[in-house]
Amino acid sequence: MGEQKVSLLQDSKQMQKFVQNLLNDVKALEYMLDNDWFESDVVRIGAEQEMCLVDAKTYKPAPIAMKVLKKMEGKDWVETELAKFNLETNLTPRKFTGKCLSQLEKENLKNLNIIRKNVEQLGAKVILTGILPTLQKSDMEMHNLTPKKRYKALMEAINSQLIGSAYELRLTGLDELWIKHGSPMLEACNTSFQVHLQVAPKQFPKLYNISQALAGPVMAAAANSPLVFNRRLWHESRIALFQQSLDTRTTQDHMRERSPRVHFGRTWLNDSIMEIYREDIARYRVLIAGDVEEDSIALINKGQVPKLRALQVHNSTVYRWNRPCYGISGNGKPHLRIENRVFPSGPTVVDEVANAAFWLGAMEGMSDHVKDIRDHLSFDDVHDNFGKAARFGIDCKFTWFKDKKISAQDLLLKELIPLAREGLKKRKVDTGDIDRYMGILEERAKACATGARWQLRGFTNMRATVNPDEAAAVITATTIRNQEKEEPIHTWQLPTPADLEDYRPSRLKVSEFMTTDLFTVHKDDLIDLVAEMMNWRKIRYMPVEDNKGNLIGLITSRLLLRHYTDSQKLNGKSKRNTVTDIMLAKPITVGPNVTLYQAMQIMRENKIGCLPVVQNKELIGIITEMDFLRISSRLIERLETEDKKERS
Repeated sequence: MGEQKVSLLQDSKQMQKFVQNLLNDVKALEYMLDNDWFESDVVRIGAEQEMCLVDAKTYKPAPIAMKVLKKMEGKDWVETELAKFNLETNLTPRKFTGKCLSQLEKENLKNLNIIRKNVEQLGAKVILTGILPTLQKSDMEMHNLTPKKRYKALMEAINSQLIGSAYELRLTGLDELWIKHGSPMLEACNTSFQVHLQVAPKQFPKLYNISQALAGPVMAAAANSPLVFNRRLWHESRIALFQQSLDTRTTQDHMRERSPRVHFGRTWLNDSIMEIYREDIARYRVLIAGDVEEDSIALINKGQVPKLRALQVHNSTVYRWNRPCYGISGNGKPHLRIENRVFPSGPTVVDEVANAAFWLGAMEGMSDHVKDIRDHLSFDDVHDNFGKAARFGIDCKFTWFKDKKISAQDLLLKELIPLAREGLKKRKVDTGDIDRYMGILEERAKACATGARWQLRGFTNMRATVNPDEAAAVITATTIRNQEKEEPIHTWQLPTPADLEDYRPSRLKVSEFMTTDLFTVHKDDLIDLVAEMMNWRKIRYMPVEDNKGNLIGLITSRLLLRHYTDSQKLNGKSKRNTVTDIMLAKPITVGPNVTLYQAMQIMRENKIGCLPVVQNKELIGIITEMDFLRISSRLIERLETEDKKERS
């Protein structure tokens, strides 16, 4: 869950003290590795479950994590996350054998049900999803930062490294998202299911490289994060979103390379885990200081195992998708783990455990079949596979052994799932567990039925009949309902508006509802051009903006009609030929944080049919009476459906 006892670096002396502790930890770790202090005769697995909390009526983020934790005092397996609407649980490490997988599922479900009961008492629900579909950019402001020292220190430290004026998010899928943000809080969009595998030190380089090679295929099978702020983007948008949310770089007029703190890696691991720790210390400046009191070298000299707190703090601020981890087992011996951070949260617990079983089994099976993965794949191909899987999920094509091009579906069904079965059998995992979880993976792969594809297809289908906010709410509500039933994703029916029993648009902000795909004109444009554009696009309102995107006027169909009527009276001649001659120069506008109900009141009181949405003079969207008509018709349909149910 991360070291909580940390602080922001205040001065050079504190920095130097922490860095010295960090260097001591590296020396201590190297000594323990060289002298065989590590536990090597047992393999354990573990996991961390992240989740979102949403309002039970609106399905929007519910910033109640601290209240939930207060109700659950004494439960040390549940903790905070970065945002107030997130929680995380830590699952018990267990030996990788027998019924470890079904035990993992049962423990996770038990914990979730306890959290659900407490959350429901506060009028909220729990959802497992890579990125919450109903999230909006306004939810990612600092007011939703969990009030803990660690998170505040981390945000301030990352901000201190920012080279440009803002963090930039650029993603293109079916839609496009291109925005700036003032803080690293965008990181809180991401929710994952992190799986841990304990690894013997001598086997670490080989298994870490295998985990890198498997990252693309396992992500393709598990993708569940395609919607960001009502945009259809990558199948696993978490990958780009996480990197860009913490990316302090900016564009430059030179070719110097700077690495983001969230990254896949640059090359294979050759000899030891030490290569990763040394690179991360050399490449990434210390962000925060742990309140470190232990002297790891002194402990080593006494024959005692150090906790390496400084190294753990620094490691927690460098985000590799396969992260090396150091820990101390219950018997007092140190151990090494690979933390797989690729998997998104959800769609259900059984899907998550199936994903974990696939990765764990494939790690074991690949290790048994392949002496050195580097002899079969280039690192560049592995990195490229990872990027393709993030973009296209199970629809992508990989470069595999012997430079073979193979679809994700064929690679999963013909090679990797059978290999994972072998690996699980080698670890003597219960046969029933193997058949259950690998069976889920097989059915999912056969149908190409990932959470990402389900969300994308459902959202796209609903766009024609409901607004994007309602579509996102439908997907969120249906996901929660299916999760509570523990139905694996390949059995889910596509969501429809009828799946949402209660939708309350009055609480919406204008920014969540407005049209952002705008057609605009400039003041010097011909009126005839405006008339044609409005006719072609079947729109009644045309904003007028300047070269910088600032709103300077508005043309309505009524103004056009008056213009052409006057022209007829003057025998077809008119001195008014450009937009500036007829436009409304000071239209009534609203800001993005006005509620839909407030916007409706403004339009009704002023007897107008549209409201341009403006932020700092810049035109960012528009809402019209047709938008309200669509909402009204949907509400009437819901009332009619409810009446029919009551009558029957």
